[in-house]
Amino acid sequence: MTSDIFDDVLNLEEQYYQEGYENGYRDGAEAGRIEGRSVGLKKGYEKFLEAGRLQGRALVWANRIPRFRDLSSSGDELLMQPGAVRTPPSSSSALLPEGADDATMSSSGRREESSSEGPQSRRRLLPDLTSGGSNGNSARLEKNVVTLYGMVEPGTLPTRNDDEAVNDFDSRLKGAQGKAKIIERVVGEKTKLDAPDAVPAARPKNENIEDVGRIRTAGMTD
Repeated sequence: MTSDIFDDVLNLEEQYYQEGYENGYRDGAEAGRIEGRSVGLKKGYEKFLEAGRLQGRALVWANRIPRFRDLSSSGDELLMQPGAVRTPPSSSSALLPEGADDATMSSSGRREESSSEGPQSRRRLLPDLTSGGSNGNSARLEKNVVTLYGMVEPGTLPTRNDDEAVNDFDSRLKGAQGKAKIIERVVGEKTKLDAPDAVPAARPKNENIEDVGRIRTAGMTD
């Protein structure tokens, strides 16, 4: 005599487990595609936003270098090489946004009162970039600015969604961030990010998830 009539009762756990696994796998695959696309768009936007910010800083620095500015205003091509900075001919120098205060910073670090009159009197010129007065330092500064722009030039950044393109973009972005820090140290300037919370603060090593939201009582007295 066989016991086939009891097989369904004795294997309920396995049956329910298999049904749950199949349902979870199917739902997870669908939700994973949606969530993965959302996260991918968010990360891609953040990376290209940072690349655009670095490119804008490179253009401003290039416009503040007298030699680049003179070449641009005279109509000569600047460093005819891939990734070279081509400053707009119409802009003779970098400008502070309207609404700045009435004093400008000279190249020697002294604040000077503007003598301009009329509607443009509220537009303030940024000082020319200097690197200690040495020709060698000036040449290195110019080279660093050109290299920075070349790393984040929009037409050369990969936009494909494959491992090779992503790794190439990440390496170029990391290199551009390092190059920007070098230029900041040379010219003695540092610009804070618009989003101060872009980099999360480090958590204590002994912090556990159970401690989140718990009121600290150490050192408290009645």
